Amino acid sequence: MKAKRGKIGILFADDHQIVREGFVRLVGREADMKIVGEAENGLEAVRLAIELKPDVTVLDLRMPLKDGATAAAEILAARPDAKIMLLTSFATAAEVKAAIDAGVMGAVVKDCTSETLIDAIRRIVRGEKFISQEIADTLAKQNIAPAISERQREILRLVAKGFNNDEIAERIGISRHGVKAHLAIAFERLGVSSRTEAASMAISLGII
Repeated sequence: MKAKRGKIGILFADDHQIVREGFVRLVGREADMKIVGEAENGLEAVRLAIELKPDVTVLDLRMPLKDGATAAAEILAARPDAKIMLLTSFATAAEVKAAIDAGVMGAVVKDCTSETLIDAIRRIVRGEKFISQEIADTLAKQNIAPAISERQREILRLVAKGFNNDEIAERIGISRHGVKAHLAIAFERLGVSSRTEAASMAISLGII
């Protein structure tokens, strides 16, 4: 739900009360955010996410009754437009990758700075994806990053440098249509919808 006065409504789920209290205090300092619901397990998180329709649902990855990844998948099945972020202190790359493939828009480690956490929430509200560097490094080390061809990597590197499609086509010696086709594949595999997002995600995952 949109909190009053246009604030970002956040549902937060974590089985540790002290973590929930700390998160509530953190969000309370932000003029554009408000907690609209709290859950102490995955089952409750799914129910509240469907009932309250928050702007962002932040889920602990490891929770009783349902883990965060399972809860996220069930929320997205009921609300395909839901924006969900995982918050975790430990996770395998496979768990995070499965959640992202299911539609989760972000994953952040619990010991990140408060600035990083708040920035991640705002980005996700804007429709951007956000993966903290620690998780991106884990994905890269365990070779869980999406399969991107060397040509697509080359194009993404140039996108990150600010080149447009015509300039990229000229630099690497293929047609403009070819550049667009490679980018379309990269967008799909990275789970993004824009050039900026693609470059940012590729950098975060260590792809380029």
